[in-house]
Amino acid sequence: MKIVLLGTGSPIPNPDNAGPSTLVQTGTANILFDAGRGVVMRLAKAQLVPAMLHGVVLTHLHSDHVCDLNDVITTQWVMAPSGTNFKIVGPVGTKAFIDGMREMLQADVGYRIGHHADLNEPPKLEVLEVRPGDTFTIGDQEVIAGATDHRPVEPSIGYRIEKDGESVVIGGDGVPCATLDELVKGASAYVQTVIRDDWVKSIPNPRLQDILDYHSSVAQAADTAQRGGVKALVLTHFVPPLSEETEHEWRELASGFSGLLVMGPDLTTLDVTTMAIS
Repeated sequence: MKIVLLGTGSPIPNPDNAGPSTLVQTGTANILFDAGRGVVMRLAKAQLVPAMLHGVVLTHLHSDHVCDLNDVITTQWVMAPSGTNFKIVGPVGTKAFIDGMREMLQADVGYRIGHHADLNEPPKLEVLEVRPGDTFTIGDQEVIAGATDHRPVEPSIGYRIEKDGESVVIGGDGVPCATLDELVKGASAYVQTVIRDDWVKSIPNPRLQDILDYHSSVAQAADTAQRGGVKALVLTHFVPPLSEETEHEWRELASGFSGLLVMGPDLTTLDVTTMAIS
């Protein structure tokens, strides 16, 4: 299995970081977790297009995690063979969100059907809402859903993918909790969004201060990974943006984790089988 950090950014605009999105490749399935700004461009850089995805899985419905899902849907629709189903999975509320997106895209869909003789139906979306404890399939890959704590965002869900003795956990946004501990236990790799709480606390902006109580700090993510005995902790969704000059500071904050610590710019890739980083 491989993990590709397609977008390592946050709601704070940065020209070098696409929005939160992570690709997990199992060898037979390409699964996109979240669809932040610029995700289709990053897919292209990773030599993939949405038509090559087996589905999209959403951790929650915060705008920075879903704002380019419409681009994924439209591009998949116009590039895949006509009539191809596209699976979208997410927490309760996802169906209503997708219904709104269908309405938003209605004019564009009409234009394209009117212009292309071989395009005669709107995107065929298979939307599945899941709850903690549910298991579902994308392509031929089974995925397990587990509760995370990103309150007041409810529900929010993390996911575990297991294949050939390896396992990957997508934690999404949120703070440490017992259900996340259970999800990551013994995982080969655990992907967690993080903030530097020391940096946030130094900025006298009430709206920025508000993010402290529902995002994992670097140290908290390290502690979760250490408790779970995971082999590799993969950090993403950096606040503030990661840079070569500050990477050592992030690593120091994660010193509570004794395994492989993975961080880097967009398109950083971890081969879960070999633990090679590229």
